[in-house]
Amino acid sequence: MNILVMGAGQLARMMALAGAPLNLKVTAYDVNSDKIVDPVSNQVFALDLANAVAQADVVTSEFEHIPYPVQEVCQQSGKFFPNSTAIKAGGDRRQEKQLLDAAGVANAGYRIITNESEFYAAISALGLPLVLKSALAGYDGKGQWRLKTAEDAAATWTDIAAFMAGAEHTLPQAIVAEQFIRFDREVSLVGARNAKGETVVYPLTENHHVNGVLSVSMALPAPEDLQQQAKQMFDAVAAKLDYVGVLALEFFQVGDQLLVNEIAPRVHNSGHWTQQGADTCQFENHLRAVAGLPLGSTALVRPTVMVNILGEDHVDAAVLNIPSCHLHWYGKSKRPGRKMGHINVCGQDNAQLADRFLALAALLPTDKFLEVADVAKVFAARHQQS
Repeated sequence: MNILVMGAGQLARMMALAGAPLNLKVTAYDVNSDKIVDPVSNQVFALDLANAVAQADVVTSEFEHIPYPVQEVCQQSGKFFPNSTAIKAGGDRRQEKQLLDAAGVANAGYRIITNESEFYAAISALGLPLVLKSALAGYDGKGQWRLKTAEDAAATWTDIAAFMAGAEHTLPQAIVAEQFIRFDREVSLVGARNAKGETVVYPLTENHHVNGVLSVSMALPAPEDLQQQAKQMFDAVAAKLDYVGVLALEFFQVGDQLLVNEIAPRVHNSGHWTQQGADTCQFENHLRAVAGLPLGSTALVRPTVMVNILGEDHVDAAVLNIPSCHLHWYGKSKRPGRKMGHINVCGQDNAQLADRFLALAALLPTDKFLEVADVAKVFAARHQQS
């Protein structure tokens, strides 16, 4: 079976690697170069988008910022999974918020801002502090502001107005203002849904960010009531979208309640741990879902931590001396802040994982892997055997 992925980054690459044992051939459309490529070898094929879509058995996506005309070509083929409605909701926070409300899942109170009067109206309605996010093109900490005091409002609006004026989009830009949530921790749920409406979900994953970018994800056994709450919200969103494929929901946990922060209609960075920590990784389950194959087990095989490699093309090879430590490079050229790869480390139980996580952190430069050592120490204090 031939599967065409919109986007030719590391997620398409990992889909291709996961699909090979199932005899699923994955090619990718690079939206920047308008070329069809092999996402592993980077070989360029003599096909345009229309012909590539026509020759594919299934069309899917590795990211949500796909130009609408490209989405239309895919949607008209009748073989685009997940559908364009889901992709658009993931790429536009206005549509995302409307989806969450329609699905009846809890999320932060919000207002849509397109001008200065709406900005001040949002402050009045929601109170301070506020988190403000661009509706389009904001990701990995970009296009976001935090307004803490009324005295900072004018300067914040000046910055936002300049951002909106410089937007390079055919669609009108806007800002989503959200109530600031004082959460206990950030968690995410990655799951898969097939065309029959059957769903499977992985264990909740605890996430740690630095400057708005994911740094560490930890997959551990979760309290059953919290896991069930997350699954109910996943099922509600996925059903509303008639979703097919892997979908990720990011949550704020406040006490024993979850609030959806964002959705990602694709395989997700916080699910990379599944390559070593689950029977069936998220990449294989996505391909299974869109190809009409039975969904694989999402059970946690062993506690696992994932550490992102950001802006670095080298780590000490000694990390591979740590038992059950696996290094995944993406084959990218080095650039500050760029996601270059990730490391998965596992343990048979939390105590063993704590030892290995500390050993890994000790080999990673603290000025390059910000806060990783701190996260490892906190984790060890909770789980190491005395």
